[in-house]
Amino acid sequence: MKAVILAAGEGLRCRPLTLTRSKVMLPVADRPILEHVIRSLEQNDIKDILLIVGYEKERIMNYFKDGVDFGVNIQYVEQKTQLGTAHAIEQARSELAGEHEFLALNGDNFIEPQVISDLIGSKRGDATILTVKTEHVSGYGVVRAEGTKVLEILENPVSEVSHLVNTGIYYFSSRIFDFIGQTPLSPKGEYAITDTLQKMIESGTEVSMATTRSWWLDAVYAWDLLRLNSVTLGKIGKNVPPTAVEDGAYIKGNVSIGRNTIIRSGCYIVGPVMIGDNCDIGPNAVILPSTSIGNNVSVGAFTNIRNSILMNDVRIGSHGYVSDSVIGSNCHMGPYFITETGTNLNIIMNEELHQAGKLGTIIGDDTDVGHRVLVKAGIMISINCRIGSGNIVDQALHRGTLVL
Repeated sequence: MKAVILAAGEGLRCRPLTLTRSKVMLPVADRPILEHVIRSLEQNDIKDILLIVGYEKERIMNYFKDGVDFGVNIQYVEQKTQLGTAHAIEQARSELAGEHEFLALNGDNFIEPQVISDLIGSKRGDATILTVKTEHVSGYGVVRAEGTKVLEILENPVSEVSHLVNTGIYYFSSRIFDFIGQTPLSPKGEYAITDTLQKMIESGTEVSMATTRSWWLDAVYAWDLLRLNSVTLGKIGKNVPPTAVEDGAYIKGNVSIGRNTIIRSGCYIVGPVMIGDNCDIGPNAVILPSTSIGNNVSVGAFTNIRNSILMNDVRIGSHGYVSDSVIGSNCHMGPYFITETGTNLNIIMNEELHQAGKLGTIIGDDTDVGHRVLVKAGIMISINCRIGSGNIVDQALHRGTLVL
């Protein structure tokens, strides 16, 4: 069986991190979300994968190549205009010629291998939707069913009709393409696969559902990456090369350290923590649980980092404090850089108000920060910003902002 992974979208609600990469390439435990999806498929012996790419496709193709390093065979199909999920699956029609069945799933949702097993073990008919039960259904498509028979798919229902949420993971027979041609254009100007499935239901074709209790997590907003990161790090083992740790450093719990990384004397690290290759940590730095640090990162002396994601090529100076934050690639922070943390924060994005449960800051790629800079809780800093020394950042900074 082949799998079609939808990876063409940008992920507007994850800006500023997606200004330079697609959402599927955002890192969770030092690996793109899409890599976790591909590895879950591979562990279920699904090795032939069609990646539907579009926005920032070069990053995806350069990273995964032909898939051999991940134990799979990857082919790429470009969706030149993002016109919805049904349109994306339609792009794979010619590559799926002769296939009687396939899986379709999003590349920007974290899943564990058992999720795929639960769908394969329960597939039936021409279409099966994988669902999860959740208390809060706001913002998701909801499935109303009778037993395993799907009666209706409701997008963002105004009243509570079900606690079964559509994961966007499907089993399809080749008949799905007959119905994709009948899919109406939505008010958003897209062809949605949920509308295709609704057409199947209305035609009398049986659409079934399966439910999983395994981890399926969606990063709707950039700050949701912190939860995904925490869950994923909770599953790692301990990997500490003896040559990586100087005398006087203390490491406790499940900590994974990459190649050519040095943990200098006096450092205190408590897992789960993942540190990539070619990093220089400390001396006397503190790294606390649910933190992932990418490749080629340096953390200065007496700096404290907790529950955060540092992407590749980041430099944090001495005496810093970073908590509940995501820092993009190639960012440089001077000494005494501090992020405040707040809860139940109101954040305006694209002229809409959103709420973050707990957050320090989100910083886009290629941003330079001077010494003794404080960033207030919930502040979003875009890409290519320059912040001079001694500043307090208390408002969102747009792309290329210079703060003197």
